[in-house]
Amino acid sequence: MATLFTQIIEGQLPAHFVWQDSVCVGFLSIAPLKPGHTLVVPKAEVDHWLDLDPDCVAHLSVVAQKIGKAQMQAYRPVRIGTMVLGLEVPHVHVHVVPIWKPTDLDFQNAQSNTSQEVLAREASVLRQALRELGYEEVSD
Repeated sequence: MATLFTQIIEGQLPAHFVWQDSVCVGFLSIAPLKPGHTLVVPKAEVDHWLDLDPDCVAHLSVVAQKIGKAQMQAYRPVRIGTMVLGLEVPHVHVHVVPIWKPTDLDFQNAQSNTSQEVLAREASVLRQALRELGYEEVSD
């Protein structure tokens, strides 16, 4: 059975996309730690990042960095945090999160009740920042 993320990538479930290329997508977390919290997900359904092709790992890192630059421009955080956990969805994904303090990466503080309107607005902010940075892989 396809993972939740594969269903999102294939358009079977909704998401607020900010990035799409031939290897991966980026969409907002439905339970963000901070505004703009984005998941970078390979299109290939792989459970553990250790099993990813090294070129895919490198690509995910580059895309996470580009999204992080857009987050930095849009939100002006102190840092951009990244994490690969994979404990809830068995499909590799990189969390890219604007942070102001270490506790901003505490998943116990996730905002699971974030409205679709707020997520749509945050996706628009990130897409605009990505465009301003000159990236063409912005997803509309």
